[in-house]
Amino acid sequence: MFVVTNSAYNGSLLYLRAYIIYFNIQIKTHSMKVLKLLSVLVILAIILFSFWMYSSLHSPHTHIKSDQYIQIAHGSSPGQIFDKLASEGILSSQIPLKIYLKITGAGKDMQAGDYLFVSPISPLEVLEELSNGKLRTVKFIIPEGFTRFDIAKRIAEQFPQQQSGTEDAALKLMEDISLIKDIDPEAKNLEGYMYPNTYNFPRALTIPTIINKMVGEFKKIWKPEYAARALELKLTTHQIITIASLIETESRLNEERPIVASVIYNRLKKGMPLGIDQTAVYIAKMENRWDGVINKSDLESSSPYNTRKVVGLPPGPISSISENSIKAALYPATTDYIYYVLNVEKEDKSHRFYSTAAEFERGKAAYQAWLKTQR
Repeated sequence: MFVVTNSAYNGSLLYLRAYIIYFNIQIKTHSMKVLKLLSVLVILAIILFSFWMYSSLHSPHTHIKSDQYIQIAHGSSPGQIFDKLASEGILSSQIPLKIYLKITGAGKDMQAGDYLFVSPISPLEVLEELSNGKLRTVKFIIPEGFTRFDIAKRIAEQFPQQQSGTEDAALKLMEDISLIKDIDPEAKNLEGYMYPNTYNFPRALTIPTIINKMVGEFKKIWKPEYAARALELKLTTHQIITIASLIETESRLNEERPIVASVIYNRLKKGMPLGIDQTAVYIAKMENRWDGVINKSDLESSSPYNTRKVVGLPPGPISSISENSIKAALYPATTDYIYYVLNVEKEDKSHRFYSTAAEFERGKAAYQAWLKTQR
């Protein structure tokens, strides 16, 4: 019979405990090694990921759309924007940017617009461009002295994406005086109230918006003191703008515009026809027969705009006007001049001014002799 003594039992327990302790130590040692290995792997992964992200975001990508506008529609999500750019070849991969946006929260400033992306370009440079927001614009130049007919034609030429009949549609809209009723309740159309300037308009701008912006530009320069000065002269705003348009078409030199204004006022006081030939041009444009030359029939027109035959101001402005012409109409020079003719001795488009008919006839003869040499 086998009997386990106390000493044998106790010895067995001691060995068992020792084995368990040893086993635990081995497990802990192994776990520490595994943890250390995992830590190294994680750190290595982070380093590799960081390197990949940096390289992906900063590496320029070459594409073939550098001369084409890429349109980003309003309301596009970041994902939709990146899908669009990837499909156009601007981005080689959208994943780095999507991760970058998730980590940094950037991309909230991305804007709709029409973009030209240079080639090569990095993803971060793409993101910067999208944050700036760009609309493809049309440089819309309206020179001083342009009529509403000229403006309507230019709108049709520079905004061909509008519906057919753009020119007629623009002219029709220019008959709506609600935009200027607070300034000039006498106006029959917007002639004189569409300010000449160089505008940069989005290419998709509508005709009403174009006209509104031009009228808005006029309202910026028409000051309350101008209206007050018109009252001092016992003239309406409508009359001042009409006189300013006559000055605009007669002289290109700011320094002589107040003198031209004095001639207009002097003739009005004397009851003399103004004799401004540009009103004949305006009549021809109104009647859609302007061919670039003032004909004898134009000067004999029975239109109320014909200042060769009708005494007083024409019914309304005949062109767009600059602020300098408005100032000249409000603050004319004090002279006794009632005539002027182009100064042929200079090439600066200045004029000679005369107080008598005899002086004028001599100046006119010199001008006509010069004209013959130009033909």
